[in-house]
Formats: sequence, structure tokens, C-alpha cells
Amino acid sequence: MKTLVINPGSTSTKIAVFDGENSIYEKTIRHNAEEIKNYPKIVDQFEFRVNLILKELESNNFKMSDFSAISARGGLLHPIKSGTYRVNDDMVKDLMESRYGEHASNLGAIIAKTLSDKYGVPAFIVDPVVVDEMKPIAKYSGLKDVERKSIWHALNQKAIARLVARDLGKKYEDVNLIVAHLGGGISLAAHEKGKVIDVNNALNGDGPFAPERAGGLPIVSLLDLCFSHKYTYEEMLKNLAGYGGLVSHLGTNSAMEVEERINKGDAYAKLVYEAMAYQIAKSIGELATVFSGNVNAIVLTGGVANSKLLVDWVKERVSFIAKVLVYPGEDEIRPLALGALRVLKGVEEAKSYDRI
Repeated sequence: MKTLVINPGSTSTKIAVFDGENSIYEKTIRHNAEEIKNYPKIVDQFEFRVNLILKELESNNFKMSDFSAISARGGLLHPIKSGTYRVNDDMVKDLMESRYGEHASNLGAIIAKTLSDKYGVPAFIVDPVVVDEMKPIAKYSGLKDVERKSIWHALNQKAIARLVARDLGKKYEDVNLIVAHLGGGISLAAHEKGKVIDVNNALNGDGPFAPERAGGLPIVSLLDLCFSHKYTYEEMLKNLAGYGGLVSHLGTNSAMEVEERINKGDAYAKLVYEAMAYQIAKSIGELATVFSGNVNAIVLTGGVANSKLLVDWVKERVSFIAKVLVYPGEDEIRPLALGALRVLKGVEEAKSYDRI
């Protein structure tokens, strides 16, 4: 059972071929600014990326007829349950319209459906960023018209949480974990016995600031900035997600570069970087209250978890809550393949997405 895995990012498309549970080929196709600047919207890039994928597969002697399934990264849809979903017309329509927001991950299901329709291979997505298992009480904010939303690194967080539970000699459904995904955006989630009952919106201004995202902000100061006529609505959106966090303070989204500056004596870079660690730790502390302190482990994952400096700062503040486990990096390719494989083997039934 061969599965073609597709994971589109803003400047790259990662593809992989799995034979059962084993990866037999992986490739990251890079897209420079000149290639993608001619597409007004992200979703307009899908045919361009489809052609690159087919070219890459052909040059490595793979044919679409080789595959039993296509599994792609899910995008911004309406809130759905965790699991593997068959890509259908309703899903693609919502993504093509960017109905729930514009993000590179929206391309995954669109590309998969295009290939599925052309070659007759079933297409799936697995645990998209909008997986919503939050308890009703966690969705309330202080304004009736503003609901807290679940947008997070569901695919990597779920995969890492299952791995951690296994390493602890337990089932995912039997543990309480606080998982912090530290990437360009930062999501912190309370995994209670197999479900994420609370999580910050890692895209639209919630939680700690991150390499590229502003996180939670003082509201009145934010309102003043919005109505200052200094920025357009679109520019403010980019300030929240893209130009926020380390980019806003230091002009870079690279934790490695920030550490290099710190090592050269840049006191401001150190203060900003430690402030990010401080906010991560504070958010972990908040989630500990969700479990009334009954936490099996705190887990740090994502690319920035490779930063020993930041990890040590976080550990200093949260180790009293529970043991801190570090699983650096992210592996979104393998969980995508395994999600499709579970459906192919009949272990899991593919869910259906319906427009609302």
C-alpha cells in the first residue's frame, strides 16, 4: 500500500512516498519569491504546485497508478473532530473560497483532490489545524461576540502526544499532557486522556508571542494602533501573523540567528528571546490549572525546541509542575501517511466533511 504524502508550506511543498509505514522517498520542493509572486492568492498556486509534484514523481520513476492513497495536510476549515477525512467537493469549495482564512495549508486538500479526480486515487487529510475538542467552558471570552477558537498544530501535537504516551508506557487515552509546539507560531494544548480540551489560537493573536506571531496583546493599545491609520486591515493581519514576535522586535524569525546575536553580546536580543520563553512558561502554568495540577508530563516540540537556551529557560520555570520532555523538530509527513494507512487497512473509518 503506497501513499503519496503532500505537505504544502508558504515557500515549499514537501512530498513523500510511503510503502506501508515505511518512507521510501522524501523531497522538499522549494518555491522562491519570483515563482509565487504572480499568484494573487495562495490557492491560485495549486496547478503550479501540482505540475511540480508530478514532474518530481516522474523524475524518480513513480507513477500515480502506484498509489493506493493520497494524504495531504489539512487547511483552514470549520471546526471538526480529530481524525482522517476523505477530501470531497465541500471541503475543496471552502478552501478555494478561503472561507475560514487564507493559509498555505489550504493547498493540501485542493492539490490532493485535483490528483484524485485525474488519476482515481482516494485523497485524505489528517488532523488539520482546526481540530476542535475544546470543552465549552474553554471557548468563552469576556465579550459575548468573541469566541475563543481552536487553531493549532494538531497534526504534530497529536502525533507527538501519542509517541510520548507510548514512551511513558501508557496509552494516549490514559495520560494528561501539556504539549507546547514551538515553531513559527506557538500552540500550547492540554491533552486530557486523548482529547485536547483547551488550546490557544496559534494563528490569530492568542497565547505567547512566537518567531512570527504577536500572540496575545494589550487590547486597548492594539485598538489604538488599529485606528491610528498607520496600517491597513491587511497590514495589521500581517503584523499579527507574519511580522509579529521575533520578526517585529529583531527583524528575523530564526531562533538560531537570535542565539548568534546573543552569543555576540546583544543584550536586547537576549531580553526579547527570554521574554518569549517567559510567556511560553506562563502559558504552560495556565494550562496546568486545567488539570488541577494533575499533569503526567510537559512536552516541548517543534523546530524551536532545538534551542537549548530557550528550552532551559522554560524548564527553569515549569519543572515544578511535572517532568519536562523534549521532542525537538516536527514530523508532519509520517502522521499523514499513517492516517491514510489506518483507513486503507480498515482500522479507522474516514470521516466526511460537510459545509455549514
